[in-house]
Amino acid sequence: MSKNKFYVTTPIYYPSGIPHIGTSYTTIAADVVARYKRLQGYDVMFTTGTDEHGQKIETSALKEGKLPQKYVDEIVEHFKNLWNLLGISYNKFVRTTDLSHKKSVQKIFKKLYNSGKIYKGKYKGWYCTPDEAFFTDTQLVDGKCPDCGREVTWAEEEAYFFKLSEYADKLLEYYENHPNFIQPESRKNEMIQFIKSGLDDLCVSRTSFNWGIPVDFDDKHIVYVWLDALTNYITSQGYASDNETDFYKYWPADVHFVGKEILRFHVIIWPAILMALGLPLPKQVFAHGWILFGDGSKMSKSRGNIIDPVILSERYGVDALRYFLMREFSFSSDGIFTNEALINRINFDLANDLGNLLSRTVAMVDKYFGKALPESQKEGAIDNELINFAINLRKEYEIKMDNYKFSSALSNVWLLISKCNKYIDETMPWKLSKDPNKKDRLARVMYNLCECLRIISILITPFMPDTSKKIQDQIGAHKHKCTWKLASEWGILPYNLEIQKGDSLFPRIDVKKELEELNKMVENNAKIAANEFKAKNEEAAENVVRLIDIEDFAKIKLIAAKIIECEPIKKSKKLLKLTVDDGQGERTVVSGISQYYTPEELIGKSIILVSNLKPAKLCGVESNGMILAATCPENKVKVIFVDEEIPAGSKIC
Repeated sequence: MSKNKFYVTTPIYYPSGIPHIGTSYTTIAADVVARYKRLQGYDVMFTTGTDEHGQKIETSALKEGKLPQKYVDEIVEHFKNLWNLLGISYNKFVRTTDLSHKKSVQKIFKKLYNSGKIYKGKYKGWYCTPDEAFFTDTQLVDGKCPDCGREVTWAEEEAYFFKLSEYADKLLEYYENHPNFIQPESRKNEMIQFIKSGLDDLCVSRTSFNWGIPVDFDDKHIVYVWLDALTNYITSQGYASDNETDFYKYWPADVHFVGKEILRFHVIIWPAILMALGLPLPKQVFAHGWILFGDGSKMSKSRGNIIDPVILSERYGVDALRYFLMREFSFSSDGIFTNEALINRINFDLANDLGNLLSRTVAMVDKYFGKALPESQKEGAIDNELINFAINLRKEYEIKMDNYKFSSALSNVWLLISKCNKYIDETMPWKLSKDPNKKDRLARVMYNLCECLRIISILITPFMPDTSKKIQDQIGAHKHKCTWKLASEWGILPYNLEIQKGDSLFPRIDVKKELEELNKMVENNAKIAANEFKAKNEEAAENVVRLIDIEDFAKIKLIAAKIIECEPIKKSKKLLKLTVDDGQGERTVVSGISQYYTPEELIGKSIILVSNLKPAKLCGVESNGMILAATCPENKVKVIFVDEEIPAGSKIC
């Protein structure tokens, strides 16, 4: 009999910067579900990846003097390295620059166009480059982007549009017939109201930049983010390719995990695209809350409060971080991150409760029985209370996990841990060990604790896979003793189990000392981040494109000129002194291109000259004009040459 299938996804992340705790939160949650379903015996498909196209990526790459592909390649490596560090067990990592994805997207675009779901038109509106979003006049705030507060530019361009407006009623009907499609329930009404306020057709192509997937039947256009990024959930499984086996095997997805800020795209635009393609919709989209900070603020580079998961993992351990993120926050709501909360979870939950239970149990078995437990008598009433709770725990845990209530599921496991620690206090093994007639009773107590630890190790596997294995190794539980089925059965460990003492799972942390160190790190990071943020904003402000009138442009006089002489300026490593013929005589122009051209390469060339620029002295030489050049990738500068047959003095228009 074939296994049940389960398909879980994260959103594909925008590689505009190094991944942080927010992206880690979503990805760890998806990994927990994937591991949980595999534990249950499901055939799991788990995908994550990166959304690598768009104007913002192209602009950021050019600012760093890199080609866009090289720029995203470097950032994607950070994502992959972090997921490897955090033990993310994804099956496929999707990159929208992958050739297979590109080809599938082109086929999808053409299919929608041929079926009349996409048409060509013209887009007019305000455009925010950092957010890659269009806005109407009424949506702007003080004439600026309502999301980031930065300058917007007016954009008019030919574009293809997807007929999103046709799907309003169909989406509302789908929500009504599939009440669990949007989760948590609290977010559904917002989406319904958004649809009822009216859906506009969706711009799905661009012509104003080049970094994207070309529309293969109209190469002036590139496919815009909606079709490029959202379709990753099916292109990753081979849809619209020569091999669609995985698509028919795993689609529809069981759950898309997304942050609440991108829910609208996943429950309005994405389902409408699938309907247009005649494909089934994902079974559920779950929009989790944000991780906020102690003052209620979101993560911000300028504030220095973007928590680095690499630093936290190296400082406290990967499993400790995974546990904290899944236990501290309700997945459906916003949560507050503080250093105190993290340290307290490690000290109390992991070191005191779980770590102490394991070390006490293993140490006592080793001390009283020399590593191997003998067969012992049947349980008493106090034992049965503990045993019944342990073997019934899986049922409650499963209900919580199936509804993505990770914190509650872990809370239930910790109830068993608490009961075990209480059981030790009540049975007092150290007292039993002093009475030769109670050796058998002591063995039973130790066995019960080991069995509980076995069940605990199974149920924490999705959250803390390394810790689970360490527990099983120390109590002598072989892998086949720790299956999902056996998590609700008792008496699985052999009576002669062999204990293997190990290191402490989670050493306690000196809270005061640790907080002082962490606060210093945050302060330093805030200063560094604020300076970087200010510098980038100033650079961005300098590069904002502001529209000018034709009258303003007419003030600039561009003419063809011919370089007659050229020589270095002795006081400078960058400047060249050019003597040019401007059609009416000779003039001197100074240009900072000596590291890109030798004088011999320039003499005799015809160039474009800004001829009405005010004179300026550079290193003692008066410059009367400016030659035009282009900044290319890798910080190279190329002078713009013109046909040598164009006479000097010809107007450039």
